[in-house]
Amino acid sequence: MDRRDFLRVTGLGAAATVAGRSTMIAPTTAAAAPPEPTAVKRLPSRGEVHVSDTWDLSRLYAGDEAWEEAFVAWTEQIDGYAAFQGKFSESPKVPAECIRFNLDIERTADRLGHYAMLKTAEDQSNSVYQRMMGRFMQAASRAGQAASYIRPEILAMPSEKLDEYLEAPELAPYKLLLTRIIRYKPHTLGEKEERLLAMQSEMSQAAGKIFRQLQDADMKFGAVTSEKGEQIELTHSSLMSFLTSPDRKVRETAFHKYYDQYEAHEHTLAATLGAAVQKDVYYAKAREYPSALEAALFPDNVPVSVYDNLIASIHRHLPALYQYFDVRRRKMGLKDIHFYDCYVPILAERRTTHTWDEAVKVIMASLEPLGSEYCGVLEKGLKGRWCDRYENRGKQSGAFSAGSFDGDPYILINYKSDVLDDVFTLAHEGGHSMHSYYSAKSQPFAYYDYSIFVAEVASTFNEQLLSDYLLDKARDKKQRAFLLNRQIDAVRGTIIRQTMFAEFEKLAHASVESNEPLTLDRIKEIYHGLLKLYFGPDFTFDADLDLECLRIPHFYRGFYVYKYATGMSAAMALADRVAGGGPDELKYYLGFLQGGCSKDPLDLLRGAGVDMEKPEAVEKALARFTRNVKELDSLI
Repeated sequence: MDRRDFLRVTGLGAAATVAGRSTMIAPTTAAAAPPEPTAVKRLPSRGEVHVSDTWDLSRLYAGDEAWEEAFVAWTEQIDGYAAFQGKFSESPKVPAECIRFNLDIERTADRLGHYAMLKTAEDQSNSVYQRMMGRFMQAASRAGQAASYIRPEILAMPSEKLDEYLEAPELAPYKLLLTRIIRYKPHTLGEKEERLLAMQSEMSQAAGKIFRQLQDADMKFGAVTSEKGEQIELTHSSLMSFLTSPDRKVRETAFHKYYDQYEAHEHTLAATLGAAVQKDVYYAKAREYPSALEAALFPDNVPVSVYDNLIASIHRHLPALYQYFDVRRRKMGLKDIHFYDCYVPILAERRTTHTWDEAVKVIMASLEPLGSEYCGVLEKGLKGRWCDRYENRGKQSGAFSAGSFDGDPYILINYKSDVLDDVFTLAHEGGHSMHSYYSAKSQPFAYYDYSIFVAEVASTFNEQLLSDYLLDKARDKKQRAFLLNRQIDAVRGTIIRQTMFAEFEKLAHASVESNEPLTLDRIKEIYHGLLKLYFGPDFTFDADLDLECLRIPHFYRGFYVYKYATGMSAAMALADRVAGGGPDELKYYLGFLQGGCSKDPLDLLRGAGVDMEKPEAVEKALARFTRNVKELDSLI
């Protein structure tokens, strides 16, 4: 019943990059001693947050009582699957009725699951919503078990009958669904085996759930004194602000204090990550895929060559990344460069802040090439209550867009007005939400649920338009350099860095597939080797950095992160087409947003104007990265 990974978490080392706040850094001058620390600034509880700053979930359910009523009614319907079992060969009418029934069950589950997930995300420590989510997952697992016969029964029919059914008028609305099911024939087991796998669905998510609880609810990082002398609670979100501080001591302290917690829990975290990888390998073997990677790529019909070519392209362009780190080190007046020096803007004489309304205003100005309907709907949502705006105690870290068929396309963000990247994150999540809006508006439920592979195009497309807009509005060389720095970091974080994560996933899964267990030492060995490759010979590595792979939530969604890299590469190419084109280019792009999953992801992108089976989009993005590094060096 997990129809799509609607959680898009961004943060340091994950989906987004940190361009940082616009503050002045004096490269060769020691920071002045901060004033005496004051009381620690702590996060508000959920009950202390202004309602206007939270999302309105009433489009899903009026409240918990309405959810409960719908949940009970839904669970009572699950037994209805039994009415169709063993009867598919009677006539096309039977599977047609079964598919309609299944889609009704899934549509209600889509609504119930989104509400429970969103309420849980508001405060991970709230046991009421933990229980709500747990009850939903248990019921969803039961529904999966009850429906587990559908694929085996379809695939057990002779080829001649399948061909006959594909042409039957009763099944015409579901022909694409059936065609996709038939494609899975080599990887579908018998009825009993499918039921056993379906019974494991909740258990299979245990590693990720334990990781989330440990990271978001149990781990406490203490407080750090800012350059202003304020004692501020260190959290997943506030780490961003600390790493963009002009005071290197603040950055260094926050970095080490943050990773102290990961070191304290490194064995537990290594065990949960190892379990997640073992789960992927187990399911791939059970379904007779050649590897876990090929199992992960199969649903999107993406060839392994796309994954491998991405890694190869990045490797070819790593010298430009090494050059950027050297530019950063020289311009910041540093003898050596550490990871905690990589997110503060190199140039930042202007302190730029954006209130929520100011961020919405600049985002909407940048998105004008997308037309009045797109901009009008998004602006209303961002100014209204699509968004849960600010951090509170226990709230899920990072950011995501959760678009469902029947509700608003909600956005969770932990917005900070002094972090420029949060403006980009809001534009990014707005891209996801508008993708959900157009897909749900244009497609029936069966085909609205777009793939993550294309989701990252819609989001980073918006970031690209915002970046180009701000660069065009730059008033002088230093402001242009500041924004170029941000754009370079965006490509570094979303294309290059995510590819490093993708390569780690490939190596980690290959290790388990070759019967080499993922112990803590093995995990750190793999990750350290990649750090040296991607950061270059002149980078200074803190031992803490080897633990970074233990804090990436996307590793619990196997082979997910490469889609950020391919998505941004495609988005950069499409943004250039739409911004520099005319009505046709916009029509093709909006058609892509409206496509849902009515075509395979690569075909949807070809229709919009980019072919990701060819290397041009990635190479073009990396060539632009190289040019930007050279221009930045010349400007400052």
